[in-house]
Amino acid sequence: MRVLCDARFKLNIPWADESNSINSDILLSTSPNFIDQFKFNQLLPCIQMCWNDNGIKETFSRRNLFQISDSVGYFYDELDRIGKKDWTPTPTDILHSRLATKGIYELNIMIERHPFKFIDVGGQRSQRSKWLQCFDGITSLLFLVAVNEFDQVLLEDRSTNRLEEACTIFDVIINNHVFNKVSIILFLNKFDLLREKVSSSLSPKSKLSMYFPSYRGSDSDINEVSNFILNLFKELNRNPNKEFFYHFTTAIDTENIKIVFNSVKKTILNRNLEQLMLR
Repeated sequence: MRVLCDARFKLNIPWADESNSINSDILLSTSPNFIDQFKFNQLLPCIQMCWNDNGIKETFSRRNLFQISDSVGYFYDELDRIGKKDWTPTPTDILHSRLATKGIYELNIMIERHPFKFIDVGGQRSQRSKWLQCFDGITSLLFLVAVNEFDQVLLEDRSTNRLEEACTIFDVIINNHVFNKVSIILFLNKFDLLREKVSSSLSPKSKLSMYFPSYRGSDSDINEVSNFILNLFKELNRNPNKEFFYHFTTAIDTENIKIVFNSVKKTILNRNLEQLMLR
């Protein structure tokens, strides 16, 4: 909320209720490094009143202009429940939580009697130098892209378009000879937020054509927008014999992820069988 209050001021968006400027001052003067349960409960009314102000709502709708997680809107809408002392996170709460991967994490999971090893690597620029040590012996590479971020810039330099950066990295990976025998599976994630951004047109700055002039379709047609984004990645593949798979996903939609994972699981198992037969 400190970020939103600061952005509201910088974007010169007026308060709907001017008295919320007092709540904003209280939050901006409070260090987030010293928040415990007691202090949070004290600040909760200030946070709620600010969130209910249309000035903050408009600021949040223009979040492509500054750095803040999309998921905070969910938690603000749930403040009455989350603010209770006996609150226990639900599975949906956990799915909406965001934590950037820093470093390398391995996770072993047994799925239908088949052992899977997942290696999660951080996507930030500072983390990419660690990737090469993870790629030995892998059978599939899952590449995640947030498709709703076509109008946002990187946190690292505040100027590079996030979708363009994802294309640059994907280009390097899919055309690298190291991955000739590795199945690449592209997850075009946050499709729900892309649909919301395209359909609502909350701000003129959220039009795809403003950020990708080569786009000639309708800025309000989700099918045309999503197909254009998909083709950005398809066209990067310079090897006609290199096949890659793709899925539009919504990570917080468990049914969607079940369907996608079953498909991915088959792809990975088939690739393993092919490599065993070649041996």
